[in-house]
Amino acid sequence: MNFVEVLKVLLFGIVEGFTEWLPISSTGHLILVEQLVQLDQPESFWNVFKVVIQLGAILAVVLIYWEKLWPFSRSNTSARKRGIISLWLKIAAACVPTALIGLPLDMVLDDYLSSPVIIAAALIVYGVIFIVLENRNKNVIFPINSMKKLDYKTAVLIGLFQCLAFIPGTSRSGATILGAMILGCARPIAAEFSFYLGIPVMFGASLLKIVKHGFDFTGVQIFLLLFGMMTSFIVAVYTIRFLMKYIRKHDFKVFGYYRIVLGIIVLIYFLVLAR
Repeated sequence: MNFVEVLKVLLFGIVEGFTEWLPISSTGHLILVEQLVQLDQPESFWNVFKVVIQLGAILAVVLIYWEKLWPFSRSNTSARKRGIISLWLKIAAACVPTALIGLPLDMVLDDYLSSPVIIAAALIVYGVIFIVLENRNKNVIFPINSMKKLDYKTAVLIGLFQCLAFIPGTSRSGATILGAMILGCARPIAAEFSFYLGIPVMFGASLLKIVKHGFDFTGVQIFLLLFGMMTSFIVAVYTIRFLMKYIRKHDFKVFGYYRIVLGIIVLIYFLVLAR
């Protein structure tokens, strides 16, 4: 087994785990890292590898929020079970726009919009929006400050914002967090619901891509896939906990500035240095 290849997989897993749930676009980061560090594997492996490390990040959400998401625990009261089931119905309602609008366009958008310029533009534009929105929200008291106050209409509208994430560089978590705050959700509620919404959406999208690209790999390649997924999972657990702790005392402006800087770096690299 090539030790250098294992280190490359480790790097990609760390990048995915760190960026998937922060509103800074995991796609933008992976494309940039891919230009600097390329796996010595066929394209079919790379296509599935990106999906598998994303699954690792999804499993981190399932682990952290298991008690809030699993209604059938014996320790749950009837009222708590009803509350969790209601939450899942809201998540399902928020997935409807993605299923009707986003998924049919996913393959088309992947083919035609995955250019460095578009990714850089999305990074910068949404970075500016984060800064402008947070400046506006400086003294705002958000009316939706608990998951119980998030109704079905708001959930569906957040789902509409999520469709923006099919444009590479936007960030799924970034689009849903922005949408949720615009609709009146407090920062922790916006982030948490974004995590929940990512579970069915990302599982569904990942399954479609695995079916499309197949899963016929050698034993070494399967080890690399599992190693990348585990790395992403571990890093994502710490990243989610960091984010939730951070936004209880701070806003999202730092991520807006980060997106702008990253977008400029991507533009400079691909338009100047990569020529």
